[in-house]
Amino acid sequence: MFAKAFRVKSNTAIKGSDRRKLRADVAAVFPTLGTDQVSELVPGKEELNIVKLYAHRGDAVTVYVSGGNPILFELEKNLYPTVYTLWSYPDLLPTFTTWPLVLEKLVGGADLMLPGLVVPPAGLPQVQKGDLCAVALVGNRAPVAVGVAAMSTAEMLASGLKGRGFCVLHSYQDHLCPEGRQLDIKKSSYKKLSKFLQHMQQEQIVQVQELSKGVESIVAVDWKHPRITSFVIPEPSPTSQTIQEGSRGQPYHPPDIKPLYCVPASMTLLFQESGHKKGSVLEGSEVRTVVVNYAKENELVDADNKNLVKLDPILCDCVLEKGEQHTVMKLPWESLLSRCLEKLQPAYQVTFPGQEPIVKKGRICPIDITLAQRASNKKVTVVRNLEAYGLDPRSVAATLQQRCQASTTVSPAPGLKDSLQVQIQGNQIHHLGQLLLEEYRLPRKHIQGLEKAPKPGKKK
Repeated sequence: MFAKAFRVKSNTAIKGSDRRKLRADVAAVFPTLGTDQVSELVPGKEELNIVKLYAHRGDAVTVYVSGGNPILFELEKNLYPTVYTLWSYPDLLPTFTTWPLVLEKLVGGADLMLPGLVVPPAGLPQVQKGDLCAVALVGNRAPVAVGVAAMSTAEMLASGLKGRGFCVLHSYQDHLCPEGRQLDIKKSSYKKLSKFLQHMQQEQIVQVQELSKGVESIVAVDWKHPRITSFVIPEPSPTSQTIQEGSRGQPYHPPDIKPLYCVPASMTLLFQESGHKKGSVLEGSEVRTVVVNYAKENELVDADNKNLVKLDPILCDCVLEKGEQHTVMKLPWESLLSRCLEKLQPAYQVTFPGQEPIVKKGRICPIDITLAQRASNKKVTVVRNLEAYGLDPRSVAATLQQRCQASTTVSPAPGLKDSLQVQIQGNQIHHLGQLLLEEYRLPRKHIQGLEKAPKPGKKK
């Protein structure tokens, strides 16, 4: 069924009621699964999408996708597991075994013929015609195909294992197994595939024809076109890698964010004795050590009061304002240290789990939550700067859509390069606060706008 490319009709996040219905359907179709296993297969909160598509033969299929992987598909009101699901639950279906060389035929769309079966010492599993079955390879317990028995086990044996044994619906490495990166045309400037194809045709990169009513097909591609020959897939940055990992449904872990300080030209004389130069990046404790050592080595600690430090010309230039140059001769330790930190240029270090630290100049922008008015005076909640904390805006939008039961959109953030913003219908700051603080465990100091959450109503 998925041996050739299919056409996607829609891809939407599942509603809460549909999620509960799907869980009930799974429990009814696969009674061997326990309650915990059903909840694990159809999670209660994680991202779960419904993809409606048309197979190459015209069959209308509904695919349920969790964490970027297809877990179930529905055809003519019948529910089937994918090979991904069978890898987690290999005993879910009666399993028949074939030879590794047969897999290539199954991926190409062929049914499993009985001569290709391997009969184990214990005999073949007992099934009836029409029963759902899995196919595995010799030496590997993980199923590689899902199909329907074309005859009962008794009929298979009576035939001498000749003829067609299983109608294969889905196999490992067919078009239902997505690989690499996915591109969403709705997130591009074209918005629609038809506009994109029209633009590509105007540039003479492709030729498009309407071979059947309402269906545009690419009939030719100029592979030597400069736009194609010069195209290079960019390497993802460490932050984008983190976003991609999160989008595959892996648990989110907040980054470790550490404030740093960068030495400006005006303070190089103070820091050069410790081996630092202009542009050097230090932690707060390192700055303190440099200042303390400088004061002690240059005998600047007041002999009568150890809490005071005498200011020499270098310290004066570093920490005093112009009007203080001739009036302030000494400073307490804490005042001297705080003034040094204020004069240094801000920087920060972000460390995502399993990755090398990323150092950037400036201050990290907090996650920004605002309320805005739209048509008919309706309020919407807008969230920006999620990427800086390793969060995928699309995954956050899908989670909020399910939790708030409200429509969400993801669009480019105005004035922010390569950044997306999430918009949720209504004032959803309370839900956002719970998600960011309690589930994602992000520090409150890195989130601004939580105070705009709706006030709880008074009890009558």
